[in-house]
Amino acid sequence: MQSESKKLQGRVAIITGAARGMGASHARCLVAQGAAVILTDVADEAGHALADDLGDQARFVHHDVSAEADWADVITETIETFGALDILVNNAGIHWTRAIEDETVDGFRRAFDVNLLGTFLGIRSAISPMRTRGGGSIINISSLAGATGQGWHGAYGASKWGVRGLSRTAANELGFDGIRVNAVLPGAIETDMLPPDRSGLGDTRFARLPLGRSGLPDEISALVLFLASDASSYITGAEFAIDGGSSAGPPLTPRPEAPTAR
Repeated sequence: MQSESKKLQGRVAIITGAARGMGASHARCLVAQGAAVILTDVADEAGHALADDLGDQARFVHHDVSAEADWADVITETIETFGALDILVNNAGIHWTRAIEDETVDGFRRAFDVNLLGTFLGIRSAISPMRTRGGGSIINISSLAGATGQGWHGAYGASKWGVRGLSRTAANELGFDGIRVNAVLPGAIETDMLPPDRSGLGDTRFARLPLGRSGLPDEISALVLFLASDASSYITGAEFAIDGGSSAGPPLTPRPEAPTAR
């Protein structure tokens, strides 16, 4: 029976965008659970520092997820270093807030290149080594902005909607190979990508969420761990909102007065 404290012992993972933020949190979580992890990012200094901190179970590879040749290099490095591939976390992404009226064609294309094309290239690149392994788990990080129409998120939101559709299609195509594909939809998470409050009235943006706060990276990592592990062995093609209740419905209005007895 697998040790409860090492749910990923003997597994090998690739995590993109792993140098900072949620990606770094995922890397720490998976290594702590026994996985060997290839960390990829364009932020070389932070990536190398994290890999050094994590020790022999981690390696850093410079990686532009929108570049097909870079993906070939990452897969080669993974197999040569750790011998297999079991888990892929397509976490790398870029984000900004901008009105559709102000968005540029280059900006829109760049969002799709990193957020959607990068995810596609990751899925496609992982198929062969995972098939050789007898299966695997692909976890694609979408966003709450990919499930609801959020103002000022035209390029980002559209690319993350695409990640959801691609995830379901891949789950359908790859299930017979034992490759599971699921999407994670974070809400407001405390990383550098979270836009600052612009109200000037004190940051109360999340006070009316059901849980009344923004999320923490390690809360997302706990879900990633579940989807990477055998605990989710019968789950594929699913979407997991992890947003403090944002998607449950409109913010709660004040409680109505109780009816008077008649």
